Amino acid sequence: MAETKVNQLRTVRIGFMPLTDCASLVMAAECGFDRQYGIRIVLSRETSWANVRDKLGSGALDAAHVLYGLMYGVQLGIGCQQQAMAVLMNLSRNGQAVTLSRALAEQGALDGPSLAQRMRDLSRGYTFAHTFPTGNHAMLLYYWLAAHGIDPLRQARALTVPPAQMVGSLGAGMIDGFCAGEPWGQRAIDEGVGVTAVTSQQIWPDHPGKVLGTTAAFAASDPDTCRAMIAAVLDASRWIEASRANKEQTATVLAGSAYLNTGRAAIAARLAGQYDNGAGGQWTDEKALSFHGDGEVNFPYLSDGMWFMTQQRRWGLLRDEPDYLGQAQAVNRIDLYKGAAEMTGTLVPSSTMRSSTLIDGACWDGSDPRGYAESFRIHHCPPR
Repeated sequence: MAETKVNQLRTVRIGFMPLTDCASLVMAAECGFDRQYGIRIVLSRETSWANVRDKLGSGALDAAHVLYGLMYGVQLGIGCQQQAMAVLMNLSRNGQAVTLSRALAEQGALDGPSLAQRMRDLSRGYTFAHTFPTGNHAMLLYYWLAAHGIDPLRQARALTVPPAQMVGSLGAGMIDGFCAGEPWGQRAIDEGVGVTAVTSQQIWPDHPGKVLGTTAAFAASDPDTCRAMIAAVLDASRWIEASRANKEQTATVLAGSAYLNTGRAAIAARLAGQYDNGAGGQWTDEKALSFHGDGEVNFPYLSDGMWFMTQQRRWGLLRDEPDYLGQAQAVNRIDLYKGAAEMTGTLVPSSTMRSSTLIDGACWDGSDPRGYAESFRIHHCPPR
C-alpha cells in the first residue's frame, strides 16, 4: 500500500445507499485506507437514489456510491437537468436479484418461464418495482422480463421504490416483485414474503454494479482527490476479498446502525456466495457479489457504460440516439483510474471493451451499440 504523508487530510463527502455493495467505501473509511492517501472519507447515508443524484449535482456530496445507469441518465438529461458526470471506478459486480412475491410463488411463478405462464393464465394488473428509472435494477428487470416474452412497459406496471422499502411493499401486496441489491432479496426470504426468481448474475454474468461517481466539474477541479479516493477503495476492495475473516468482519460492520442497520445474517450469507432462494433451492454461487477480482471488477470499461445507454434507448428513455462511444469516453474516467491503479499496484486490463453473453443468448461487446439497441423483439425504440 502506498503511503502519503500529509499535514492535513482532505475531507471528502461521499454518499451511499444502505446496500451490501457499499462495502468497499465503508471499509475504506473504517480501516483507514483513505488516510494512506491523504484524504478522510466522511460517509453520508442517503434514503433514495434521487437524493444521491440531487446532492451530487448541488455539490452537497463530493462523490457517491451510485447506480451506473443513473450516472448516464444525468449525463444525458433523462428526466432531469443535464449535467456532465464522471464515473471514477466500478465498485462491484453481480449480487442483485429479482424477487417475486410469496403469493406468486405459491401459484407456481418461481422463475421467468413460470411467471410468463402465470401472467398469460391470469390476466390482471402486475406491478414490478425497481429503484430508479434509468438505473441498473430497472434495466436488468426489464431485460429479464423481456427475455421471457413479457413487455415490462405494456404488460406490467413499473414502479420506483427505494431499496429499503421493497420488502415492506412486497409484504403489503403493493407490488408483485422487485429488483434490488442485497440485503433486500435475502430479507424478503427471511421475512417469508418473497422468493428469489433470478440473480442478476444469471441475467448478465459479471455485470457491473454500483460505481464511484462524481460530477465532471469535481473531477476536473480536483483530480488528485479523485485518484486518492479510487486508490483507497481499491485497497479496501482487495482487503475484503483477501480472506473469509475479512468478509465476515465486513458483514459485521455493515450490519451496524450507521450503515445497513439490519441483521448480520441477511448480509453475510450472500456476501459469502451462499444462496437460498426461499423455495427449496440452495447453492454456492461462483459469480456472487465481488469487489476486486485483481482489479478486473473495478476497471470502468467503456462497453459497460455503453450497455446502459443501449437499454435506455431500447425502452424509449432516450428519444435520440446518443454518441455511445463518445459519451462513454467522456464519462468513464479511465485516465484517473489508471493513475490510482499505478499507485496501488492494481492490474489494468488491456482493452477498454469486454464481451458478455446475457440470459437471452445475445452477445454484447460494444462494437455495434445502435444495432444492438434495435435488435430486440421487445423494445420501445422511437422510430428513426
